[in-house]
Amino acid sequence: MKKILLVEDDPNLGMLLQDYLQLKGKFDIVLCVDGEEGLRAFSRQNFDLCILDVMMPKKDGFALGKEIRKMNEHVPIIFATAKAMMEDKAAAYDLGGDDYITKPFRIEELLLRINALLKRVSSKESVPAAPEQTLFEIGSYTFDYTTQLITYKGVQQKLSTKEAELLRLLCLKQNAVLTREEALLSIWHDDNYFNGRSMDVFLSKLRKYLREDPRVEILNVHGKGYKLLINL
Repeated sequence: MKKILLVEDDPNLGMLLQDYLQLKGKFDIVLCVDGEEGLRAFSRQNFDLCILDVMMPKKDGFALGKEIRKMNEHVPIIFATAKAMMEDKAAAYDLGGDDYITKPFRIEELLLRINALLKRVSSKESVPAAPEQTLFEIGSYTFDYTTQLITYKGVQQKLSTKEAELLRLLCLKQNAVLTREEALLSIWHDDNYFNGRSMDVFLSKLRKYLREDPRVEILNVHGKGYKLLINL
């Protein structure tokens, strides 16, 4: 049985979600009512997935998600919140979140998302990981995917997880087109409109990080995707 950490400060909603997911999803649900309690639970137990409300007392969901990511890089995290601004969704993915669901939502939809995330994790674990390139030269920049650092003339820029994943895909396709769909499915696992807008934010940040070397460009390829172009 999969164990899920559910952190929700609304006691009625929390108990409703706990009862439904235990009955319909057959999960073991550990319910916490604030971020500090959720962090203590995560540090003491092993979980297969986390569902974190964003607006909570003591420690909000984003702060909790950041702490969880420091302890476990791979556990799936779903953020649940009434905040629907694109900046909030970008922040959720930037912190290493795997999915984002806006309140009010149907519990059936949450169950579908949970099952989809757990299925992806299970499929990744069953396939041996192929060796992957982690060091890249981008003009005068050096990009280390493992440490998520871009270095330019001794100055380092730390990237978020999503920024590093996106830049790595661009590097692997250097001077060729990285399709929008390929990037979204690889990093966000869903090519919907909101994830696309979130990716646009990260592309803008990457362009800013790489602007010191005029030979380096991230181009929009109309109707297709993007190209990391390095002019010699």
